[in-house]
Amino acid sequence: MVHPFWAKVPRFSAAPRVLHFVSDLAIGERMRKTYSLVIGLFYLLLMACSGGGSSTPPPAPPLADAGDSGSDGSGDIGESNTCDVPSQIDFVESVTDSWYLWYDEMADVDKAGYESAQAYLDARLAPLIDEGRDRGFSYMTTITEDETSISSGAYIGFGFRSNSTSAGLFIIDVFESGPAWAAGVRRGMELVAVDTGNGFETLAQLSERGATSEEIFGPREVGIERDFRFRQNGTEVDFSIAKDELSPPALAGEPLLIERSGLAPVGYLHLRQFINAALTPEDGFPSLTDATTLFKEANVTDLIIDLRYNGGGLLSVADTMMDLLAGMTATGEPSFKIQVNDQHPDFNEDEDNWGVFDELPETFSPIRIAFITSRYTASASELVINGLHPHIDAVMVGGNTFGKQVGQGRWDLHELVDGLEREDCDVALRLTAFEIVNGENEGGYHQVGLDGTGRFTLCAAEDDISNPFGDPQGASVAAALDWLGTGSCPSSASGNRNGEMARQRVALPAWLEAEYIPERIDANLR
Repeated sequence: MVHPFWAKVPRFSAAPRVLHFVSDLAIGERMRKTYSLVIGLFYLLLMACSGGGSSTPPPAPPLADAGDSGSDGSGDIGESNTCDVPSQIDFVESVTDSWYLWYDEMADVDKAGYESAQAYLDARLAPLIDEGRDRGFSYMTTITEDETSISSGAYIGFGFRSNSTSAGLFIIDVFESGPAWAAGVRRGMELVAVDTGNGFETLAQLSERGATSEEIFGPREVGIERDFRFRQNGTEVDFSIAKDELSPPALAGEPLLIERSGLAPVGYLHLRQFINAALTPEDGFPSLTDATTLFKEANVTDLIIDLRYNGGGLLSVADTMMDLLAGMTATGEPSFKIQVNDQHPDFNEDEDNWGVFDELPETFSPIRIAFITSRYTASASELVINGLHPHIDAVMVGGNTFGKQVGQGRWDLHELVDGLEREDCDVALRLTAFEIVNGENEGGYHQVGLDGTGRFTLCAAEDDISNPFGDPQGASVAAALDWLGTGSCPSSASGNRNGEMARQRVALPAWLEAEYIPERIDANLR
């Protein structure tokens, strides 16, 4: 039985004057709801679809009387300058007053004098931002940009992601559909020098002359080219790579079967992000259903799910993933619940706003799951781990998660204004509007990560970038296999060669030490 609120459909469809409720989880392809929920995407924004059925969409809040800011005080912005900055600020004020999760803790600021809606939003949310509860999760955007990022994870770049430490700048992931992969760049390579047009300069030299990140890597424009020098296993190699528009495959590589003597193989999959391609892949890349079908046919009972760099995504995709893993053993039970602020009590009590486990044709029943996690594991990833925890014997391997239990809704300005068209006002607000708990009302991991709740076992392990994803010799995978085989964490985690290097080198410049924020373009995504 399909729960009416989370009914599965190909894509979200918006109607005039309908609220798009987005969380950092996003329920992708399987829902048609009156809300769009986004819960954390790895470097991107996320969105969940809204579902029809018996749910009644919450009314769009009336726009505040703007007084001298251009509103006619009627609940709609006046006909003139309907998309100007004062009108956008009125829009932000009205939505935040009604739907911001911590509405009663916002700063009371005068709307006058702000040069942008983002500046006004930041001022209102300053107490929560300063405290770290809303770490860049609420922001102004455009509908076009938001939908592109949320649905496909598309961006313009070289197609690799790096991590900077005192050991250097290392490539941690390369997207199989991107120009860097085609050139030969692979995980574990160290970036040692870049040619920005005047010959190769080392990272230290670039830092010394004050080069900016955009100067080094170029703007996000198709065709921007850079020559990179990488080091791997003591050998240096140069690549000339031009930026292109690309959509990273949802799964990194193929799902794997790791053989064990006398036992069924261990299944392994690495999910980069909760985007639509995880359910309906393009260009022949594998999907979650491809993975579970493989595992089902191989009689897999023990599973490794690698979420170490997955910052979230579509709630719909997260919902489907939980169905694929526990849809048989927990059919009909709630998988997650959405909780908004106390100004909308009926919403929180409505079971139509809960996720429910459903059995799908590709569903199988793993007995044990080892989740590989890190500080980059956020939002929808945390939701899946937390949602499955009551139903499957699970452990985390690696490091503690980011700690993002909240989701964002998206409100489109033109849908709240009579006669205003999207082409005339492509302005949207993504606002932290809800938190998510599992079917047993367990949450408590915002800001502290899942390990901070005390409800999860964490087996510490290094992110061994010298090995490809899924390699049994890699520290995280080896620790996961140890737990699956013995039921306990290994006595000590193996380190990697980069840990030793880190003790020998100086720290990198600030522009390479950007903080990771789920659902926003990651500064380390190139």
